[in-house]
Amino acid sequence: MGVALRKSAQWTAAGYGTRTLEITPLNEAILKEIMIFVESFIYKHPQEAKYVFVEPLEWKTNLDPSAFESGYIVSETTVKSEEVDKDGQPLLFLSVPHIKIRSFGQLSRFLLTAKDTKLKEAQACIEANRDPVTKILGLDYNAMKDDTSVVNILDKITKDGDPESEIKMKLGVLLKHLDLHLLNHSLKHISLEICLNPAIVKNDIEQLKHLSGKGEQTVLESIDYTSDYEFSNGCRAPPWRQIHGEICYVVVKPHDVETLCITCSAEGVFLNGGKTDDEGGINYERKSEIYKDLVTFLKEKSAKFLENMSKQIKDVRFSEEWDKEKELNEAPKKEEEPTLQKALPASGKSALEKNQINFGKNQMTKRLEPSLNWKATVDFKDHKNVLRDTQEERHGGKLERSGPIVSAGRTQLVRKSAEKIEEIISESSSESEEDEEPPDHRQEANADLPSEYWQIQKLVKYLKGGNQTATVIALCSMKDFNLAQETCQLAIRDVGGLEVLINLLDTDEVKCKIGSLKILKEISHNPQIRRNIVDLGGLPIMVNILDSPHKSLKCLAAETIANVAKFRRARRAVRRHGGITKLVALLDCAHNSQEPAQSSLYDARDVEVARCGALALWSCSKSYANKEAIRKAGGIPLLAGLLKTSHENMLIPVVGTLQECASEENYRAAIKAERIIENLVKNLNSENEQLQEHCAMAIYQCAEDKETRDLVRLHGGLKPLASLLNNTDNKERLAAVTGAIWKCSISKENVTKFREYKAIETLVGLLTDQPEEVLVNVVGALGECCQEYENRVLVRKCGGIQPLVNLLVGINQTLLVNVTKAVGACAAEPESMA
Repeated sequence: MGVALRKSAQWTAAGYGTRTLEITPLNEAILKEIMIFVESFIYKHPQEAKYVFVEPLEWKTNLDPSAFESGYIVSETTVKSEEVDKDGQPLLFLSVPHIKIRSFGQLSRFLLTAKDTKLKEAQACIEANRDPVTKILGLDYNAMKDDTSVVNILDKITKDGDPESEIKMKLGVLLKHLDLHLLNHSLKHISLEICLNPAIVKNDIEQLKHLSGKGEQTVLESIDYTSDYEFSNGCRAPPWRQIHGEICYVVVKPHDVETLCITCSAEGVFLNGGKTDDEGGINYERKSEIYKDLVTFLKEKSAKFLENMSKQIKDVRFSEEWDKEKELNEAPKKEEEPTLQKALPASGKSALEKNQINFGKNQMTKRLEPSLNWKATVDFKDHKNVLRDTQEERHGGKLERSGPIVSAGRTQLVRKSAEKIEEIISESSSESEEDEEPPDHRQEANADLPSEYWQIQKLVKYLKGGNQTATVIALCSMKDFNLAQETCQLAIRDVGGLEVLINLLDTDEVKCKIGSLKILKEISHNPQIRRNIVDLGGLPIMVNILDSPHKSLKCLAAETIANVAKFRRARRAVRRHGGITKLVALLDCAHNSQEPAQSSLYDARDVEVARCGALALWSCSKSYANKEAIRKAGGIPLLAGLLKTSHENMLIPVVGTLQECASEENYRAAIKAERIIENLVKNLNSENEQLQEHCAMAIYQCAEDKETRDLVRLHGGLKPLASLLNNTDNKERLAAVTGAIWKCSISKENVTKFREYKAIETLVGLLTDQPEEVLVNVVGALGECCQEYENRVLVRKCGGIQPLVNLLVGINQTLLVNVTKAVGACAAEPESMA
């Protein structure tokens, strides 16, 4: 707390009186964070709240004695707390207006008593006690305020052998944590405060002058300095105001609001009290919030400024940028677009077109946004690369099922050994070529980055240079950021944080490993980050952690592997370092914990270990070589055992893994042998849509075999499949359900059941307004059902002939094959033929 108050808090310049805290957003933010810490202290740390300060915190209070209630001895001018120290002295003593407080417990109660005035009381306390930590812990702390080593601080505090040293030690750590939190919290305010200088302000004003004048199309009527004299440093504010960071004052006349007198300072831009006389006198008091620059301030104050600024920028930039973009992209667009469209299924094309439209809208929005930066910011090459990465991530699963994908890297296979060729070809046969490396998007030096980017980079420096305790604190602080945000993810990478996080995994400190894995787990959702993790050798270390006796470490390592193993090179790395065998071994943990009601805490942790292992195997199971490795490691019986549990969150990755593996004949035979179909059918009745989807998809994969189709019927799986057809909102689940019905319809006995459950009428209703992946399955199912006369009549009576004929004009080959089969079956009946 002491370092933050010295280095981050803003104090008035030294004069005749005592220095006070300035009224600034930064100081207000610091005070509020201190208040939150103190108010909750008595509940979060009851033992430490009783610790008696070495010296009392003293200040002048505006609180009346009558505000104090139970727990205090109150008179007209004094208040004493009933809580006393070992010498019988009260821990709170008020003699109007002076107050002395000697414990955090009493500080907490005092702030709760102060209610609406607690911000002013906190400010008065800080101003009167410039070094509160020394008063709380004693002079021993004074010599080490700037020491970043928490361990050293604790050693020095405890060396006197005081019986209360343990509480004092904990309190020292809590205050050090608060100090670090305040410094981190201050960074976003500081980043705004240092963004303006005289040159930037002058440039902004000159730009706005060019766009001002008479007429409805100008952004302002006028903008002028209050002083014509400019000092050598570029400021126009008088020297005694420059001390406060003020640069100049401008009078602005917008079209739609009254004249504004504005202060431009290093801290930002705000409304002042206006002119006091005709000779240029200014009321310097701040009358509004502080804005980051002049344009942002005027956008907030004047709707007409915002509207006309947009028009001005549109006129200046639109024609120039459009010509430039057209020239850059006309030729490559013609060549690349057909190729890209051929490589994607029809659903992918529509998604791509939507992305391109959205991109255009986003860039148009950027182009029209009022700004004083006139440079073009659109880079269509980067846009195409981003689109390609997005499509690979979004459609990777669909492409993987479609068969071999030819990659540019295949031409170099002749240089490999025979064994290597066989391995790579076997992997390629079941995986999409997601390995084509995306461009490495680095943040430009002059890009407008949010304050979080710089805060995280400072924390990474703590990671690089701190000891164990400082490292853990920095990891905890980093985890508090929104790590799902790409800016935060790339901030960690750009300053070398990934290397540090991966190195921490190789240490013996469990806390550091846990903190590092928690962060890696979050940021590894980013495709660039997961490739960087593989490049830096992170996967072998994570695979080794799977052998750890600490279950939380196993879970985090497995979950991170699940995120990283989204592309072929990562999956191969997991297998080569023995990861598949270790992940399969994790599945055995929950074998004895099948019912939550019988689970102990220990068993619940075992279930979580198994869930994370299944999650990682699900990601790894997208390659043929890994599927074989899972089977050889004994994964099928363990997966079958986990299917009997009622832990829904574990069932999803288990069924997902089985669904991926069921594409191989060896697995389908093993799935029958392990009686897995029965449990897949049971879970079709779950209320979890994702679980229903994966169970249906697994049945779709397995139902190529007649025996499996019979098992689905015998275990009552056809009825839930038919009922799920009525829920059409979730298209992924609908595609899986219709696929399962299609494959099950190959058996005539199943078709009879589907007719009984009214599934054929529902399928006819799905022939319109559905995505192609659903239509392929619906038509396939109708093609099988229409082999029987009764069903052909049913399809005709339900109006299914016309929608089927309409589908003959499509270009999807699988759909056309299924449509022709269905139409051909219907044509066997004369009335349908007509």
